Amino acid sequence: METKRTETKGTASAGTAAEGTSTEGTATGSVTRTLGRSGIRVSALGFGCWAIGGESQDATGQPLGWGKVDDEESVRAIHRALDLGVTFFDTADTYGAGHSERVLGRALGKRRDEVVVATKWGNVFDEETRTLTGRDDSPAHVRRALTASLRRLGTDHVDLYQLHISDADPARAAELRDVCEELVGEGLIRAYGWSTDDPARAAVFAEGPHCTAVQHTLNVLQDAPRLLAFAEKAELAAVNRSPLAMGLLGGRRAGAAAGDIRSRPPAWLPGFGDGEGADPAWVERIDSLREVLTSDGRTLAQGSLAWIWARSPRTIPIPGFRSVAQAEQNAGAMAKGPLAAGQMAEIDRLLGR
Repeated sequence: METKRTETKGTASAGTAAEGTSTEGTATGSVTRTLGRSGIRVSALGFGCWAIGGESQDATGQPLGWGKVDDEESVRAIHRALDLGVTFFDTADTYGAGHSERVLGRALGKRRDEVVVATKWGNVFDEETRTLTGRDDSPAHVRRALTASLRRLGTDHVDLYQLHISDADPARAAELRDVCEELVGEGLIRAYGWSTDDPARAAVFAEGPHCTAVQHTLNVLQDAPRLLAFAEKAELAAVNRSPLAMGLLGGRRAGAAAGDIRSRPPAWLPGFGDGEGADPAWVERIDSLREVLTSDGRTLAQGSLAWIWARSPRTIPIPGFRSVAQAEQNAGAMAKGPLAAGQMAEIDRLLGR
């Protein structure tokens, strides 16, 4: 079966376009970028849908979500993002144990064909108790997980399907890559990628012709030169999670409420110390960058996103959101564009790199 191609008012279409940015096709004239080898055009800014999944936990009670959310406000925020030209939404089946996919699917509704939807698989969870119960890297699970995600999202295909097990065995990942190629051929997904901070693992997926992205951590305090160099070499999009350092680059200083992963930060989540508030060392570094990042009328968050765009033409940051106000602030960064070369050099100087 031929892979589905969804026409989307020029922004998320599958037509091949030159790498980099353009000013074509969005509701506000904001820049767009190419999703790696796929040729799919998306808004330069994506929206990450982890936070709107609400509360979830692992078997020990460790929070895995961002606390309580208002689903109606989440829907309004997605609608506002669409109106402001955002055409790329990234979620995962495990966010809120399926809840994020359900909210996103409901919000998109009849506008599904205007956007590019990315989701992830690899974790196993109980939807009723919102509890992560394990992970499954078997080839058989790929199809089970995709079928469930399609149902929750209310769609017949996923545009970008991503492996969510960052440290999966490379040999097993090669089998999963081959399954993804089958799914592309069946029209159930358009492209695939791996959410991992390891270039060697990303390279395993990149051997597949329809691999088009690697998702990895990137923000002004956590650079990823090896991943960005790999994305350039392999002609992949670099989809950037934690672009605002889990809220720290949006100005967050206070501790998080119970049920929020930042209230009991795991080892892989730096910047929040013991969960009582932002790590003073991180605050100091952020404050040293504030004047540069807020230049040209930007907010701190907008300047942080502008740094990512200037870092590489392959980057597509996906900040999280839980309100219309956050959606408006993040989307507003597109009108300002990337930082200038001089501003980038000054940030490197201030950070001593």
